[in-house]
Amino acid sequence: MGGMRIAVTGATGLIGSALVRSLRADGHEVVRFVRREPVGADEARWDPVRGYVDPAALAGCGAVVHLAGAGVGDHRWTAAYKREIRDSRVLGTAALAHALAALDEPPAVLVSGSAVGYYGDTGDRAVDESAPAGQGFLSSVCVEWEAAAATAQDAGIRTAFARTGLVVAREGGAWGRMFPIFRAGIGGRLGNGRQYWSYISLRDEIAALRHIIDTPGLSGPVNLTAPEPLTNRQVTEAMARVLRRPALLPVPAVALRVVLGEFSEDVLGSQRARPARLLESGFVFHDPGIEQAIRAAL
Repeated sequence: MGGMRIAVTGATGLIGSALVRSLRADGHEVVRFVRREPVGADEARWDPVRGYVDPAALAGCGAVVHLAGAGVGDHRWTAAYKREIRDSRVLGTAALAHALAALDEPPAVLVSGSAVGYYGDTGDRAVDESAPAGQGFLSSVCVEWEAAAATAQDAGIRTAFARTGLVVAREGGAWGRMFPIFRAGIGGRLGNGRQYWSYISLRDEIAALRHIIDTPGLSGPVNLTAPEPLTNRQVTEAMARVLRRPALLPVPAVALRVVLGEFSEDVLGSQRARPARLLESGFVFHDPGIEQAIRAAL
């Protein structure tokens, strides 16, 4: 990529803010879409729930990266918050797709966020992008989320769905909460620890998103995960080794259900997703192993 104008939604989140920094460091012009009134020339207004996107801000964009959505683990899953999780993704994607399709000169590519939650609980079974959707709330959200981009696809815009796994980062997300716990020496496996976690380091996540933008042959679902998923027990042991702390206090499944409610089923569920399409397209991971990913975060 060289000197491209790129629009980003969800630009203040963990992944979005890192992506914006990376793009700007290489000389690209980034337009950040915000739900409040813009306060700078690099910001543009949108209202995903009401379906409004500032079309002038999209003009001249070569690529759009859509990462906006309510945090899955930010609140207990009440009926109202589940609706917010769903609507923030589905309505926002539909609004953006319609706005892009209406442009006289639409961007070459839309990279739309998704998640490995698409596959549901896969147990010990490894899956790649050819696997069907699973069961459960997050799986159904991912299916609707991706389907909402159909208008952009029908308009001929190359559309890729970045099915992201658990991002290993110090600043936020699930790992951002785990680091302080393990540093305090009170970390441990969750439940029986046999569930698979499909993880990816933050810098590999950003590199993969940019790889999708820059690779014309990549469209449709693309798993953004490290090459080999690991069990929660293996991840816990790696955290203990890198941080040089004990990890002797497992969190019982029943305690997770009390604290997290319905979300605990996804925490205890197993998703053994592999990045087949990334690897086939020539992507090279900086941090293929879990200890590398943890050290990169630190």
